[in-house]
Amino acid sequence: MGAGGVVLAAASAHAGGGDLGKTASEFLLWHAAALLGVAAAARTSSSRRARNLLGAGSALALGAILFSADVAARGFLATKLFAFAAPLGGSLTILSWVALAVAFVIPE
Repeated sequence: MGAGGVVLAAASAHAGGGDLGKTASEFLLWHAAALLGVAAAARTSSSRRARNLLGAGSALALGAILFSADVAARGFLATKLFAFAAPLGGSLTILSWVALAVAFVIPE
């Protein structure tokens, strides 16, 4: 995700992805950084919390990638990835953030 975000940033600056390409890039980069923290926390957590963190983190990655891919497709190709891809990815991302918050709040 981090590498994809950097590639999208460069492509947006040089190949005309515009604001949509920049948005997709930033979305990937921010979520990649967050997922590094989730993975680090999972390594030092109990097995139950680690499973919860990794499950929510996986959903977060999927949602962020789906959202970013649709936004990038709109910016670079002037087309949707598929119908409702961005709302689906965005909704999954939001729900995943809530799941991560719950996973961190529940005592081990």
